[in-house]
Amino acid sequence: VQPYIDSAISKTVNVAEDYPYEEFKTLYFEAWRSGLKGITTYRPNSVIGSVLSVAPSASAQQPQDLRVPEESDRRLRIERVPQPALSSLRWPSRPKLPGGNLAYSYMVEPLDGRASFCIFIGQTEESYARADGTTGLRSVPFETWVNGNEQPRGLGAIAKALSMDMRSNDRAWLKMKLDALARTRDEQPLQMPFPPNGEVRWTPGLVAGFAEIVRHRCEELGMFEALDTQPSPMVDAMMFRKEPKSGPLGTLSWTADVANAATNDDFVIGVKELQLPDGTRRPYSIWLSGDYPRALDGLAKLLSVDMHLIDVNWIGLKLRKLLNFGELNGSFWAQVPGESRQQVWPSTVAYIAALLLHRFKVLGLLDSEGRAIGGAGALALPDHEKPEASTEAPLIAGQACPSCGAHAYIRRDGCMFCTACGHQGECG
Repeated sequence: VQPYIDSAISKTVNVAEDYPYEEFKTLYFEAWRSGLKGITTYRPNSVIGSVLSVAPSASAQQPQDLRVPEESDRRLRIERVPQPALSSLRWPSRPKLPGGNLAYSYMVEPLDGRASFCIFIGQTEESYARADGTTGLRSVPFETWVNGNEQPRGLGAIAKALSMDMRSNDRAWLKMKLDALARTRDEQPLQMPFPPNGEVRWTPGLVAGFAEIVRHRCEELGMFEALDTQPSPMVDAMMFRKEPKSGPLGTLSWTADVANAATNDDFVIGVKELQLPDGTRRPYSIWLSGDYPRALDGLAKLLSVDMHLIDVNWIGLKLRKLLNFGELNGSFWAQVPGESRQQVWPSTVAYIAALLLHRFKVLGLLDSEGRAIGGAGALALPDHEKPEASTEAPLIAGQACPSCGAHAYIRRDGCMFCTACGHQGECG
C-alpha cells in the first residue's frame, strides 16, 4: 500500500542532542534507500526560546546521604544576615610597613631530628577603644611564615593561608583554624620542646606543632581573651561549623589527578559537595590520597573550613593568593584547567589552587577572576575591593557554557561565545 500513502504521513526519528553530525546526514539516505517518501527528525535543543525544545527530563537523583543534625553548629540554614566576611579583614594583603615590624622567632627541633626550621610570627600595633571611651594601642599578630631548608613541603603554604586568617577581625575564627591544624597528623607523632620554657611534649606532627607555637604567641598577646564578648563575623557567616558526615549512600564528589614529576607527587584530590535547597552545588571539604607531602593535609583542613562560609568570595581570595606560591625546584608543566594548553606552575600547591578555582567556576560560583557570580556572593566586598560598575552587555540566554556552566553560550559572528565569562568555542 506504500504507493497510495501520502508523503505527509512520515516516520519521525528521535535524534539525541549529542548525535554526531555525519551520522545525522546518513539518516535521510537510509530512509530513501528503504523506500520512504518522507522522514521527520527531532532533535532536542537546550537553547531557550528555540523552535525545537523539550521539557527537562527528570534526571537520576544524585546521592546525597548527608547527616546534618538540627543543632547550631551544623546548620544549613542561616538564621540571620551575616556580616560581610571580606570586610572583616583589617588588611586584605600584607600591610606595608616601611619602618619594619616586630616579629618573634621560634625554632622547631623535634627530638628525632626529622626537621629543623624556624617559625616567625609578625606583629604590629592597632588602636582600640577602651571601656571609658579613650583609645589605646595594643599588639596584634598579623602574619606567620617559616624559614629553613629542612621545613616540610607545604608548610609555607599553610603559613600563607593562615596569615590571612590572622588579619581578620574575628579571633574566634583564628582559634578555630588553629584547632583544625592541631589535629593534623604525620605518619608518626613526635616530641619537641615548646615555648616558653622548652617543655618537651608529644604532638601529632610538625603541622600540629606549628599550630601550637602560633597559638602560644597569640595567647601571649591576649588574642583569645573574652572571646564570648568579641564580634565573630566570620563564624556567624558559616553554613555549619562541623563538617556534615554522609551516610551509607554517600554524597556528591569531584576528583582530579595531580602529578608533579619534579617532586614525585602523584595523588588524587577529592572535593566533597552538597546541594543546597536552592539547587546550588557547594564544595565543602577537600581530601588528598596518594603520594604527597603530609603537610598538605593541614592545608586541606584550612581550605575546607574556608568553604564552610556562605560567601564564596572568601575561598576565592584564599585560592587566588596561593596561585603564585612557589617552591624551590618544584615547578612543573601541567594542563590549564578547562583549557587544552599547558603552562608552568610554580608548585603543586599552586596547581591545587587552580584546580579548585576552576571547579568553583564550573559550578557557577566564581568567575574567571575568582570572585563570586551573582547571588553566590551573599556578603559584601570591602570598599577598596569593590569592582567598578560593569559596562558589558547583559547576559543572553543560551546553552550551558562548557567553561563556567552558565546558560549563556550563544553563536556570535560564526563562533560559539559565552556572554557570562567570555569563553569562545568552536567556529564555522
